[in-house]
Amino acid sequence: MNLKPLKGQHHVSAITANAKKNYEFYTKTLGLRLVKKSINQDDTSVYHLFYADERGNPGTDLTFFEIPHAGNTYKGTNSISLTALRVKTDDSLSYWKQRFEELGVDHDDISHHTGRSTLRFRDFEGQRLMLVSDETNEGVPGGKPWDKSPVPVEHGVVGLGPITLTVARGESTAAVLKDVLGFEETGSFPSDIEGQADIRVFETGEGGTGGEVYLEERNDLPVERPGRGSVHHVAFRVEDETELQKWVNWITENRLPNSGFVERYYFRSLYFREPNGILFELATDGPGFETDEDFDTLGQNLSLPPYFEAQRESIEAKLKPLDTKE
Repeated sequence: MNLKPLKGQHHVSAITANAKKNYEFYTKTLGLRLVKKSINQDDTSVYHLFYADERGNPGTDLTFFEIPHAGNTYKGTNSISLTALRVKTDDSLSYWKQRFEELGVDHDDISHHTGRSTLRFRDFEGQRLMLVSDETNEGVPGGKPWDKSPVPVEHGVVGLGPITLTVARGESTAAVLKDVLGFEETGSFPSDIEGQADIRVFETGEGGTGGEVYLEERNDLPVERPGRGSVHHVAFRVEDETELQKWVNWITENRLPNSGFVERYYFRSLYFREPNGILFELATDGPGFETDEDFDTLGQNLSLPPYFEAQRESIEAKLKPLDTKE
């Protein structure tokens, strides 16, 4: 197959049980912009919220499905166990540590065990997150923080960083990353859990923080039971629809059960599970979030793809009102 390399992270989609508190945390505490308030296209009774840089550039989106009755997450293997968010400098981590202390956000100390300066923290539901400094980074460019954010632009989140996969059988996932998705294994760093194997680093596209996956093999954990505060899937960037069709054929040729081509309106997608059961998505860079909203009003109203517009009245009746015009 004549496939172009994947361009890096596209988005990460996670689960929340409370859309209102989720909106407040990710916009007011983390300073991300809500670029789209929509619905889960596979279950129109719940919100799908997209937080990102100023216009939702691919590689900057952290999204959430609201599942109001989602239970606790019981952490374990076969999971996306840590989502990193990029900031520009080491000084930004000091800013964020102080901000988290002032706002009562659960966080660790600044660390350097990945080879870069990082700061781990959790949201109000225990979502596992990490800020990573781009000070010495080269590779996939970051996005542009929204200038109306409560966080100063120089310290704003510029995109998704390395995604950590925690699995029981590392070689199975590594084989898919390398042989199917075309990632290159570029290094490793020690686990911070005593007695566990080093964490392996894989890169795609231009590499760097916006194109890395960390693979952690653990033999001391059960399989994760997902709930609120867990991650549903990770998506990687494909240039356009033509390229995505090639990936549909390639994934099928490799006998990985998959969704085939899926129309999501803001982008086009393909879904499949790697051997440890983690859900991967390949998603096109466009058309983007300004397809149905102007830049200045992104995320303020409920956006529905055209194929759901006829159901708007019944869809809105099922959703708890969420004011995003503040």
